[in-house]
Order: sequence, then C-alpha cells, then structure tokens
Amino acid sequence: MTQTDVSGLTQLGSATDQPQSPDQAALERVPTGHAGTLYMVRFVAPEFTSLCPMTGQPDFAHIVIDYVPRAWLVESKSLKLYLASFRNHGAFHEDCTLDIGKKLVALLDPEWLRIGAYWYPRGGIPIDVFWQTGTPPEGVWIPDQGVAPYRGRG
Repeated sequence: MTQTDVSGLTQLGSATDQPQSPDQAALERVPTGHAGTLYMVRFVAPEFTSLCPMTGQPDFAHIVIDYVPRAWLVESKSLKLYLASFRNHGAFHEDCTLDIGKKLVALLDPEWLRIGAYWYPRGGIPIDVFWQTGTPPEGVWIPDQGVAPYRGRG
C-alpha cells in the first residue's frame, strides 16, 4: 500500500485561518503515490462564492475541477481554503474561473486539467465558463461533469 508523503505541509492537521484573498491563500501539493499511472481526480465545489467587482454583491457558482496528475496532487484542505478565499474577492466570473485553473496548472503541472464553472444568474443571465489545458490523455476515463444547464423555473 502506497503512503502519501505529507511532510512539508503547513495547513493539514492544524487550525488554519481563512485567507482573506486568493493572493493570501497557500495552495499546497503532495507527491502522488502512483506516478506513471493515468487516472483522473475530481473536486466539486457546489457552493463557491465571490464578489461582483462592480457592485460588491455576492456571486455563486458550482465549480468542477478535473485533472490527470503527473507527479503531484493538490492537497484538498489547501484547495478548500483557496476556493473559500474568493468570498471577499471581487472579480468577473471568467477571471475567477481561469485564475483557479491556471494556478492549479502552475502548481501541479498535470497531464491535463479542466475546470467547469457553472455560475448562477447575474442580471437574469447565467454564465458558464469552461477551460482546459488541451486534449485529455488517451485511455483515461473522463466522465461528464454532470451539471445540468440552468433552467430556472422552466
């Protein structure tokens, strides 16, 4: 049985204050115990929040992050704190989505990553933002993200 090396982590197993902005949040990684094996990891954040940069009003999204690791895994507590740090951050939907995806790519150097951000309506219009690093590796099971299109009362 493979054991993950958690040495060097600063947040796991201890009380950690909520970062006040994405710039203050510390995303951490751990080595995968299965380097060379192609598999997909999924994180779902169904209650993501940020602030509208123009009005300061809250925005809400259901975010799905899928990635195929190369050598690193994102440490889940640090990811949770990073995503929560957007609660006080003013940015457009597209910027939040791409900033999250690009930061994870810079940290992990994955084989492949995609992020789907399903934003709830602002001004009556839902905005969905999708980004991926390229074509998924052949032979990896990549399920649909499973988020239905926004239907409102329809």
